[in-house]
Amino acid sequence: MNLRFLGAVKGVTGSSHLIQFMDKKILLDCGMFQGKDEELNLEEFELNPADIDYLLLSHSHIDHSGRIPLLVKRGFKGDIYCSKPTYDLCEIMLVDSAHIQETEAEWKNKKALRQGKKLIEPMYTQIDAMESFQYFKPVQYDQIINITDGLTIKFNDAGHILGSSIIEMWFNEGNENVKLVYSGDIGMHDRPMLKDPSSIEKADYVIMESTYGDRVHDNIEQRTEELINIILKTTKRGGSVIIPSFAVGRTQELIYELNKYYDSNLEKIGTKENELKKIPVYIDSPLATKATEIFKNNANVFDSEARGYIMSGDNPLDFENLHFTQSAEESKALNLSVEPKIIISASGMCEAGRIKHHLKHNLWRKEASIVFVGYQAEGTLGRKLVDGEKIVKVLGESINVKAEIHNVEGFSGHADKIALLNWLRGFKEKPKTVFIVHGEEESKLNFAKEVKETLGINCIVPEYNVGYEIMKSKNVGEVLEVVHVEENKITSTASVKSSAKVNIKLINDLMTDLDELKEIFNHSYDNTKKYMTGNISIEDYKKINNTIIDLENELINLTMLTND
Repeated sequence: MNLRFLGAVKGVTGSSHLIQFMDKKILLDCGMFQGKDEELNLEEFELNPADIDYLLLSHSHIDHSGRIPLLVKRGFKGDIYCSKPTYDLCEIMLVDSAHIQETEAEWKNKKALRQGKKLIEPMYTQIDAMESFQYFKPVQYDQIINITDGLTIKFNDAGHILGSSIIEMWFNEGNENVKLVYSGDIGMHDRPMLKDPSSIEKADYVIMESTYGDRVHDNIEQRTEELINIILKTTKRGGSVIIPSFAVGRTQELIYELNKYYDSNLEKIGTKENELKKIPVYIDSPLATKATEIFKNNANVFDSEARGYIMSGDNPLDFENLHFTQSAEESKALNLSVEPKIIISASGMCEAGRIKHHLKHNLWRKEASIVFVGYQAEGTLGRKLVDGEKIVKVLGESINVKAEIHNVEGFSGHADKIALLNWLRGFKEKPKTVFIVHGEEESKLNFAKEVKETLGINCIVPEYNVGYEIMKSKNVGEVLEVVHVEENKITSTASVKSSAKVNIKLINDLMTDLDELKEIFNHSYDNTKKYMTGNISIEDYKKINNTIIDLENELINLTMLTND
């Protein structure tokens, strides 16, 4: 068994790792390079895409999924496994990415024609993106799936964005076994709406991210208070607050946190209550608008706090004075208006999208504030602003930066050094080796050193496209009863959207009945010895348990729809 690291090796973006197992080739993620590495996107893949059998996708962020349409365009015809929310998000994100590729190619070709240069093609088109969806096979969290002889997988909640996954993989060849865990991107604990990252008990080898492997997030508990104070201070002096935000994940978390203040906890700011409530909030990103609907349709994976809001009849992703803009005309009107406002727009690193127009109109205003709430990769416009550059180029125009620049790290979707170390501490049996990826060079090296010194685990910071042999063991260390997931088992709540509103009390009663049913089945199964204490077989038990999970998910999602 062999590992090769093909992306997120020399930096953070372009996540892609290849596993060669017997006669199978399995790809972990197929991400787009961003920032300083953007030129790598159009290079040939390191192997023929037609030779790849499976793609396991950790989550929908473009630096993990963005080259999937290109992979398919160049011959991939294998199966793509991911969580159901990840698939739902990819349906909009990859098409949006394709639209950006087409728009940029059109703009560059207009210049090329005038200069007599060769025309270019977009990396992939919207048709290419839609063509790729036929290869996706979405699954639920915690379902154990045998995808081919000798390879079993399970997706666990990573707490990074909706649908993000930590992927467990069990490889079996004869009497030899190995367990590999891919962390994907790990989230912080106590993130808005999302559950905490899943703990993994054991693994032989781990491929792990290190985005913030050498940093600790400050003021996590005060992140929303800090943002509210920036908003009030800025609007009081007559300026607008511009928040570059990832359309998927970060934007919805901001809506969720602002909802608490606009609808629930305004007494916390006392006499400033009316001042805040009058400030309009604009979500100026068609992609973010679509993503917010997908969040609503996948409320089953929310944490207990968000579920509590939903079950009480409150929609945590909506509040008075929240507006979603759609057309380009509506977006332009925001910059013509002089009223203080909050504009949340994509892209989060300021590399594309409507945010560039808002920056062009506000960076030079001393009364305005630009608030960053996420990681800024090297070479991006966002990174330049965070690093304090005073003159930047936006849409071909040099802008003198006079607005206040804020970086509220508490909203980061990535675990910091402490959280990453704590996740590794969760292993009851230490991995033999941890491969450190998805970080800038200094971050990876410092985190690898910390892991070795603190936890005594061997670490490798892999080289690009270099093969690493994986040693097998005689005992896999775990007994797995594989549940074969039927195709099309996972259903969408879209079919119930046209239904009449459902009685919330009835849904709560059904949820109580489901909890009691789960308790009965859990008491019928000895988790230590892996056998049934009653007359039900393990196979039937797990099928029934999966059905209960599906029913519970649908009831939560249905409740969310009734709150709209």
